[in-house]
Amino acid sequence: MEWQCTGLRWPEGSDGPALGWRKGTRTRASALAYGTEFGFRASGERRCSGARGNACPLGAVVPAGSTGGRCAECGRLDRAHSVAADTIPDDPRTYRVYLAWFGPGMVKVGITAEERGAARLREQGAVVFSWLGRGPLMAARRAEEVLRAALGVPDRIPYARKREARRALPDAVDRAAEVAELYGKVAALEGAGLPEALELLPFAAVDHAEVFGLGEVSGPVRAVAGLVDGGAVAGRLVAAAGPDLHLDTGPQGLVIVDTRQMTGWTLAAAGAGAPGVSVPTVVLGGGAAQEGLF
Repeated sequence: MEWQCTGLRWPEGSDGPALGWRKGTRTRASALAYGTEFGFRASGERRCSGARGNACPLGAVVPAGSTGGRCAECGRLDRAHSVAADTIPDDPRTYRVYLAWFGPGMVKVGITAEERGAARLREQGAVVFSWLGRGPLMAARRAEEVLRAALGVPDRIPYARKREARRALPDAVDRAAEVAELYGKVAALEGAGLPEALELLPFAAVDHAEVFGLGEVSGPVRAVAGLVDGGAVAGRLVAAAGPDLHLDTGPQGLVIVDTRQMTGWTLAAAGAGAPGVSVPTVVLGGGAAQEGLF
């Protein structure tokens, strides 16, 4: 059995992202650093990444372009234990409610277990966020519902829109101002809709642009559409946000690799002289898939 990639992680308290790996029940992580060379070559077939820390019992083959990386059965098992799916209402942990900003006009509300800190925000690619409140799971859920109904704040934003917005971000002051404005509207609801069990937390904007390295992201961008057996991806790592790695491939320009598409593959080093990208790509914001190189 070979090591399988399990995608990008943003450990709380770390200086940056790390790639996760699994081999049976064993796991490990490889820390990534901006400015370093990064490359890999896919091998064999993409297999289901399993669920809840367990390997897929069938070792099922999954589509190369899927961001889920799981077979239908493991997907159901994963959702059955998901807080997002409201399948564990008796969870005794304390939860935090947050407001997350991904780009102009794109602010959402969400919740995360308090013990996870801000890891969930980095996993989603939130450029700016502020905590809103803390309390039991059902109070946090109720707060989400109130914000959707009273203020029209969504709890989901399509990932393609988040990715597109990173190409031309306003300055840090304007980013924080949009979150602060929404926070003020939410605070005005206290006592008139927000659950009493939710403790309102003071506004404090946290900006991830530097953590993500987004100052290096500009110009035309392409994204990997899916890996193929023998296909290589190589370049200089300049940024990472959410599940995405941003690679400067030289003459081929900036290429984004969604690490959710790497899950389940056996990956080897790209090797000296490997082409920047020899897998299908799409133009960010639209465009058709390529058969191979640009």
